[in-house]
Amino acid sequence: MGLSSSIDLAEILFTLFWVFFVGLVIYLQREAKREGYPLESDNEGVVVQGFPAVPEPKKYKMPHGMPPVKAPREETERELKLRPTAGFPGAPFEPTGENPMLDGVGPGSYANRHDAPELTLPGEPRFVPMRTLPDFHVDENDPNPVGMEVVGADNEVAGVVTDLWVDRVEPMIVFFEVQLGGEFGKKVLVPNNFSRVYRGKGRIKVHSIYAHQFKDIPGIAAEETITALEEEKIVAYFGAGTLYADEKRAEPII
Repeated sequence: MGLSSSIDLAEILFTLFWVFFVGLVIYLQREAKREGYPLESDNEGVVVQGFPAVPEPKKYKMPHGMPPVKAPREETERELKLRPTAGFPGAPFEPTGENPMLDGVGPGSYANRHDAPELTLPGEPRFVPMRTLPDFHVDENDPNPVGMEVVGADNEVAGVVTDLWVDRVEPMIVFFEVQLGGEFGKKVLVPNNFSRVYRGKGRIKVHSIYAHQFKDIPGIAAEETITALEEEKIVAYFGAGTLYADEKRAEPII
C-alpha cells in the first residue's frame, strides 16, 4: 500500500483553508484596532482592548511630502467634556461645556484628523470655493444657491449665501459660504448635507441648528482652503445640533 493511499488530500486542503481563514480574521481584527483602542473604562486603571490585543505602532508614508503617520497614534486623545448623569457604572453621559455643540461629544463627535487640507491626486486642495475654479459652474437647470437666504430651524434668517465650496474629485457642492447678518458680520461654512434648498421659496433651511447659533460655527484659518480637522469640527457642530441645539431635543420622546 502506497503512502498516498492513506492521505486524504481534500481533508488536508480543507484544514489548511480553515487555518488560513482563522488567521486572516484575527489579523484583520487586530489591524482594525489601530484607531480608537484601547477603550476607556469606567473603572480607573482598567485597559479594555479585547482579543487580539492592540498591534504595535506602524508608520505610514503620506503623499505630497506630508509627514508620516503612526497608527496606533502615540499622542493622547483630546480631553472629553463629559460627565455621567448618575453615579452608577454605565450611566449616560452629558456634555459639560457652555455650548454643548462645541464639546465634540455624542452626535458632535469628530476625529482628530490632520490640520492640513485634504489633497487631490495631483496635490491640489480638494475642497475650495467655486470662485477659484473658472471651469466650475451651477447647471442652468438647477437653482443657484448664491444669493439665497439661509434660515435655521426657527425659520429666522441667519445670513446669505455668498459662494459655493465644491469637491474637485467628485464635482458636488460640499459647503455653502454664508455671510451672517446683524452684529455677527462674519462668514461661516454650512455643510450641504445638513441643508435643504427650497427652489420655490429661494431660500436654504438648516434644521439642525437655530439662526442665533450660526455665530458659533467653527471657523477656518484660510480664506480659500479648509483643513481636514476644520472640516470635521464644522460638520460635527451641525451633527451635535440635532440633539443639543434645543434642550427639548435631548429629552425622552415619551
